[in-house]
Amino acid sequence: MSLSAGGLPEGIVHHGREMPEKVALKGANTSLSYAELVRQMDWLAAQFAETRPDAIGLMMDNTPAWVVADLTAIRTSIPLVPIPLFFSPGQVEHLIANSGIELILTDQPGFLLQLLADIDVSVSDQDSFRLAGSTIHAIQLEHPFPCSIPAGVAKITYTSGTTGDPRGVCLSQRSMEDVAGSLLAATRASTNDRHLCILPLATLLENIGGVYVPLMAGATCVLPGLTAVGVSGACGLDPRRLVSALSDARASTCILVPQMLLALVRVLQAGMPKPDTLRFIAVGGAPVASGLLEQAAELELPAYEGYGLSEAASVVAVNGPDGHKAGSVGRPLPHVRLRFDEDGEIMVSGSLFSGYLGQEDPVLQDEFYPTGDTGYLDDDGFLHITGRKKHIFITAFGRNVSPEWVERELTIQPPIAQAAVFGEARPFNVAVLTVDNGVDEQDVQVAVDAANARLPDYARVLRWIRADAPFAIENGLMTGTGRARREAIRNAYEHRIAKLYEDK
Repeated sequence: MSLSAGGLPEGIVHHGREMPEKVALKGANTSLSYAELVRQMDWLAAQFAETRPDAIGLMMDNTPAWVVADLTAIRTSIPLVPIPLFFSPGQVEHLIANSGIELILTDQPGFLLQLLADIDVSVSDQDSFRLAGSTIHAIQLEHPFPCSIPAGVAKITYTSGTTGDPRGVCLSQRSMEDVAGSLLAATRASTNDRHLCILPLATLLENIGGVYVPLMAGATCVLPGLTAVGVSGACGLDPRRLVSALSDARASTCILVPQMLLALVRVLQAGMPKPDTLRFIAVGGAPVASGLLEQAAELELPAYEGYGLSEAASVVAVNGPDGHKAGSVGRPLPHVRLRFDEDGEIMVSGSLFSGYLGQEDPVLQDEFYPTGDTGYLDDDGFLHITGRKKHIFITAFGRNVSPEWVERELTIQPPIAQAAVFGEARPFNVAVLTVDNGVDEQDVQVAVDAANARLPDYARVLRWIRADAPFAIENGLMTGTGRARREAIRNAYEHRIAKLYEDK
């Protein structure tokens, strides 16, 4: 069906008429046909009409109820703000203040109420109801922050955090549907697909690629919950449970970050039976090592690397069955336009966000947005990424981390004088530390633990080494303005940094 007929919710209504008994959403203990999905959306829309919230926060596990709430918000033109379960209390506090959400729907009321108490956000009312097989609690907030979401914004997706305060990326429904429509064609999605949702649905990539695309195609979304697929927090993964979940779901498609693909490859190499129904594994969120894709190919895993960013409504380019080139992130999607700045920075246009929440000047859809990545298009039209323009790195779990942010938390601890943090495309972050004379290893670890307690799990430092000498201009590890020379430090401690990962 074409989205020009009215959009995603209307397409689901169409499926509800044409194939009412087809399973749309399958959870751990419940299934919704397309006809039942429409009825659940109608019921929740009536509840929203009574309370008339200006915006809704969503802090829930990967369940059919999450999807029903999301689709109903779209249908009723109520802005939705997904709240990642792995955000730190400080990040949630910023999200609430920044967006002005007044209502949060959750299936984990104890966790949410304690979190709200910890950040001094008062609750004015709460209610509960059954939705799509789950008990959902509606938590009404009482705080002085007015709703600040501009008209025309359907969703605010907060980045995983390049600083302590993640930015809210404002997206229109049209932008998200344009990307979903392009992905539908690029991945050959069909009514026969069974997509297993593995990444948290608060992750825009899973939200669009793992929910919108299958539902547009009339396929089935399998949502057994994060624990059932082996995912915990932002970085925790039980690979054997992941493989079992793929087999149990008879999944034909899924989305993985590189570290998940690596875990999948390792357990299959160790002899665990390969799920035999997979036809498309999208891999994104962070750079993928070419050797990993080669190992996946040897196991006959249909893994296809892609590239995108939240500011472009998730996906910009992707390899697929109709076009695949090793070393590239695929061809740009049909709605995307690219150009390259003088220094090679990738500039993207087409289905862009409308700006960061709170910024004064909106982003126009015909503008080109600087991605911060450098790259080029080859003669066959495949996009290649050559590096990152700034210091921000992306972990192997697809989380954006500003090393300056983590280093700041480390150096406010008394024994730590200087810090340099690394973790690009790695499963965890490490640091090179200079510490006060006479401080033993245990005291340094206490300081690192204290810093980690102030950070979300994806930004924490799991291992560290003590520097041989302070970073200074004289040894080439410090600039004249007092900034650490990150690459010089990496090069100076390259072997010891590598050993931190080997020993883990």
